[in-house]
Amino acid sequence: MATQATDEAPEAYENLLEHYEQISSVNDANGILSWDQEVMMPEGGTPARSKQKSALSSLSHDLLTEEQVGEWLDELEDADLTDEQAAVVREIRRDYERAAEVPNDLVAEISEKTSEALPKWKQAREEDDFSVFAPILEELVELKREYAAHIDDEADPYAVLFADYEPYLDLETAERVLSRLREELVPLIEDIRESDVELADPFDGEFDVDTQEELARDTLDTLGYDWEHGRVDTAPHPFSSGTQFDARVTTRFKEDDPVDALMSTIHEFGHARYTLGLPREQYGSPLGESRDLTVHESQSRLWENHVGRSEVFWEKFLPAMKERFSQVEDATPREGFEAANEVYDDNLIRVEADELTYHMHIVVRFEIERALIEGDLDVEDVPEAWNDKYEEYLGVRPDTDAEGCLQDIHWSHGSFGYFPTYSLGSVLAAQIYDALEEDVGDVEAKVRKGNFDVIADWLEEHIHQHGARYTTPELVEEATGEAYNADHFLDHVTEKYTELYDL
Repeated sequence: MATQATDEAPEAYENLLEHYEQISSVNDANGILSWDQEVMMPEGGTPARSKQKSALSSLSHDLLTEEQVGEWLDELEDADLTDEQAAVVREIRRDYERAAEVPNDLVAEISEKTSEALPKWKQAREEDDFSVFAPILEELVELKREYAAHIDDEADPYAVLFADYEPYLDLETAERVLSRLREELVPLIEDIRESDVELADPFDGEFDVDTQEELARDTLDTLGYDWEHGRVDTAPHPFSSGTQFDARVTTRFKEDDPVDALMSTIHEFGHARYTLGLPREQYGSPLGESRDLTVHESQSRLWENHVGRSEVFWEKFLPAMKERFSQVEDATPREGFEAANEVYDDNLIRVEADELTYHMHIVVRFEIERALIEGDLDVEDVPEAWNDKYEEYLGVRPDTDAEGCLQDIHWSHGSFGYFPTYSLGSVLAAQIYDALEEDVGDVEAKVRKGNFDVIADWLEEHIHQHGARYTTPELVEEATGEAYNADHFLDHVTEKYTELYDL
């Protein structure tokens, strides 16, 4: 379906692109199987599903590492290509060179093991027993170490894994950003804890889950979700997946906290809106794929934090909540705004965290998984290490594994190196939002009127339509006019929380 090939394109390029479309289709089919396993599949389906996913992962790897792919890439090394064609070749070359170093049987084994790990993680979380998950986690750690060593046995193995999720911002950049966030956010969090201000929380009581699901659909309607190309379901850990033709979201509901599901839904909408904004005519090509996880996370965090947690959003959306729940009929938009931004002393769960403490959750998992991959921490010691770091960075200590090291699904996916992109994306969201506002004017005034299209359209024009044409630094520069930096984020949270807590 990709259309950037032309009569003037070298034959090797057209062959390469046609071949890559097959790889893309196999990967997307594998993604649907993953979605189904987390959302719809009966519990007993794991043995067959692990084999199915392993077969598709193996097929994708075989297609990518075929000898002719290398030959086509060699032919195109010095070819006269357009900028878009050169970007396509750059992205495929990078995937090929990394994949060619990894044995096919290892790819298949990792895929099969992650399918087996998912139900183990669910069981461990439900039973609050890390030991249920620990054996298969240990296997995954070993497999990912082996994977990293095949790609570059002289490099930091965690840096190799990190590059799977963010290939163009190096690990040193991630460490620098995380260090700055730790240094500047911890004092701000401490000031908030010492503040005498108590923020309002009008969402007290029980809120029917089915009605919350109706509210989630209201939320997606309000934001402009394309139901013809998407759907919403529930999952133990919310996520979004799909293509520009089919981008699905999931959320989850807590009877005593409707704001949690609301923010989760908005967050996943941001991911889905990015996916749906990718150019359809480029499906099957890198130009029709997202620009890795830092940029993807910037889209979800922009919608969640800069839109969903804003006071003007609550002015617009609170009436829908009042229609659904009589318990909040006396709530004011300011109270909704405060409830969505409160910094809790007992903040144990990352996906429920405010904009500030959220990043300390990222730092904890980043430090632990890096120690695991580098062999400095044994799997059996993860719960204690986790709890110690939470006490150090967040001033709280989890009472259970479910609230602690089992709260996130990512390790069951074998996704070591993923977590820094959450903070990198949050930082980028603030930089993009400031560029958006400079370009279109007062964004809050538009949100107050329910004009969310101006945000979506700007993001599609400046981010989504480019697919993976640019590297991450190039795309940031193209969209915002400056290099990637943390200044906008730190200015945003300092101003916001200083006002909220009268600091």
